[in-house]
Amino acid sequence: MVNESAVFWSRVLTELTLSFHILYATIGVGVPLMIMIAQYVGYKKNDEHYILLARRWARGFVITVAVGVVTGTAIGLQLSLLWPNFMQLAGQVIALPLFMETFAFFVEAIFLGIYLYTWDRFKSQKRHMFLLVPVAIGASMSAVFITIVNAFMNAPQGFDVVNGELVNIQPILAMLNPAMPTKVAHVLVTAYMASAFALASIAAVKMLKGSKHVYHKKSLHLLMKLGLVFAVATAVIGDFSGKYLAEYQPEKLAAAEWHFKTEEGAPLVLFGVTDGEEVKYAFKIPYALSILAHNNPTAEVIGLDQFPEDEIPPLYIHYLFDTMVMIGMFLLLVALVYVVGKWRNWRFITSKWYTRVIVAGGPLALLAIEAGWWLAEVGRQPWILRGFMKTADGATTSGNVDLMLVAFAALYLILGIGSIIVLLRMFRSNPIEKEIEERHLMKDGERG
Repeated sequence: MVNESAVFWSRVLTELTLSFHILYATIGVGVPLMIMIAQYVGYKKNDEHYILLARRWARGFVITVAVGVVTGTAIGLQLSLLWPNFMQLAGQVIALPLFMETFAFFVEAIFLGIYLYTWDRFKSQKRHMFLLVPVAIGASMSAVFITIVNAFMNAPQGFDVVNGELVNIQPILAMLNPAMPTKVAHVLVTAYMASAFALASIAAVKMLKGSKHVYHKKSLHLLMKLGLVFAVATAVIGDFSGKYLAEYQPEKLAAAEWHFKTEEGAPLVLFGVTDGEEVKYAFKIPYALSILAHNNPTAEVIGLDQFPEDEIPPLYIHYLFDTMVMIGMFLLLVALVYVVGKWRNWRFITSKWYTRVIVAGGPLALLAIEAGWWLAEVGRQPWILRGFMKTADGATTSGNVDLMLVAFAALYLILGIGSIIVLLRMFRSNPIEKEIEERHLMKDGERG
C-alpha cells in the first residue's frame, strides 16, 4: 500500500541530498583535471605560478572531497531507507556499477593523499605530476559509474521480469544501456566546464579586489580557455542528448519543450507560460525542435498527445531546460569573447564590468548543473525505473521520513557553512603573495 506522505517526503529528502551533493561532486570531478592541467603547463613552461595554482587548488579540493564523501554516503544510506522496494527490484543490477564507483573513488583518494604528502619530496615536477593521472581518472570514472546507475533508471535493460522480479540479469548489458553514452559524456564535460568557470570566478574576484598579481591573471587566462573548450563540448553533447530523448524518452523531450501535439517542423519553445494546453508569451524558433530531435527541419516530433496523462512528466521542467540551455550559451559566449579579446587585444575584457561578468559565471555554471539534474530526475517522473516501477511504488511506507528530512537538512547546513568558512580561512591566512615569498626564501636557503 502506497503511503503518499512517505512518498512526498522521500522525494523531498532525496532531492535535497542530490542537490547538495551534486555541487561537491561536480567540483570533485572537474577540479582534479584542472589541477593536472595547471601542473602540466607549469612543468612545460617552467613557470612556478602554474605549479602554485595546482598546489593551492589541491588544498581546497581536499575540503570538497571530505564533504562529498559524507553526502555520497548519505545517498547510499537513503537509497536503502527511502527506496527499499526499488532496491529490492533493481539492487542486483546496480550493485556492480555502485561497487566500481567505490573502487574508483578509493583509487582517487589514495593517490590524492600520496600527491599531497609528497609535494616537496620530488625533485622532478614531472614525476610528481604523474601522481595526478590516477586522481583525475579516478574522479572521472567515479562519475561515470554512478551516472551509469542513473542511465539504467532511464533506459533499463539487461534482465527479464518474472513475477515482478528481475531475473536473468546481465549487469554489463544493463550498464551499456542506450542512455549511458550521452548521459556519461554530458555529466563529465559539464563538470569540467563548471569547475573551470567556478575557479575562474575566484580569480576574477581577486582581481576585482585590487590584486595585480600575475598569478591571478595567468589563472584566469588558463581557465577561460578551458571553459571555452568544455562549453563547446557541452553544446555538442547536448545536441546528442536531445536526439537520444527524441528516440528513447520522447515524453521527456515533449514536456521539456511544451510540445503538446505531434507535428512536423516543430518549433523550439523558450520561456513563456502554459495552462497545459496553450503556450503564451513564448519565444519560438521555427523548425528548431525538429532539427534538435532528428537533424531534419521537417521531421515529425512526438507530442504529449501520444502519452497517457499519468505518464507525462511535470511541465515545469520546461523552465529547467531553459535555465540550463541559456546559462550554457551565456558561458560559451563569455569565454569566447574573452579568448578572442585576448588574441585581438580588446581592452574591455580587462575592465571591471567584464570581470564582474566572469565572476557571475561561476555561480551560474553551478546553477546550470543543478537545473540539469533536476531536469534529468523530474523529467523521468512518474517512473523511478522507467517502464517497470513508478516512484510511488518504490518508496518506503515509513511515517518518519519528515523527521529524517530535518536531521539531514541540519547536517547539510553545517557541512555547507563549515566548508565555506574553512576554505575562506585557508586562503585568507595564506595569500599567494605570502606563499611565493616563502617559496623564494626556502629556495634561497637551499642554495645557501
